[in-house]
Amino acid sequence: MTWHPHEELITHLVRTSALGPGEAARVVADVLAYFSESAEEYVRRRHAELKAKGLVNDQIFPRIAAELAARRVAAPGLSLRQLRRIVYG
Repeated sequence: MTWHPHEELITHLVRTSALGPGEAARVVADVLAYFSESAEEYVRRRHAELKAKGLVNDQIFPRIAAELAARRVAAPGLSLRQLRRIVYG
């Protein structure tokens, strides 16, 4: 098996489920892709989906706010300087 950045997770899935290594790697890739949206991308996508279901903004925005509070979103790109400031202030 080729090295994978999430090899530990893939190994865990293989050990604890009926998935083979290739299937586990695909599951990990699918989950990471699902959660790779930025907050802005998520809000735009969900707004369009909920609007298409016939909801109005007064229903949509509170729902998106609640979903976003519980959802993992992609971290913003940070420069090395920004990373250092997080650590050292």
